[in-house]
Amino acid sequence: MKRYAYGWLTAIFFLVSIAGHWAFGWYAYLDEQTALHAQPAIGGYLVEMGRDTFENWQSEFLQLIWQVVGLAYFLYVGSPASKENDDRAEAKLDALIRLVGAERGEAMLREIDERYLRTSGHSKPHAHTEA
Repeated sequence: MKRYAYGWLTAIFFLVSIAGHWAFGWYAYLDEQTALHAQPAIGGYLVEMGRDTFENWQSEFLQLIWQVVGLAYFLYVGSPASKENDDRAEAKLDALIRLVGAERGEAMLREIDERYLRTSGHSKPHAHTEA
């Protein structure tokens, strides 16, 4: 449960907000139908709320997804617009470590790469261990 707390909280926020959106939408729909002297119909309400929900998702949710996923993707692939150039500094440090001695330097680099889950020049997410 603790491990996925962010996901659970997000799901709860989503469910509460969508339920509130549809509940308040029902009351707004009833007021609108009363003002028009029309009989409220569940079909009309579902169409109107479905349209409103998808409009909100299109303008907010999809936009946010693009920003988060798009930026994370470009950061991961190493877009110059989204990351600092650490490759040069890392190459210099690797060269200095190798000066310690070929065998010892390579062993140190392997240990550092393993500790920080680094292979092929791309960092990987840090593996979380349970405490």
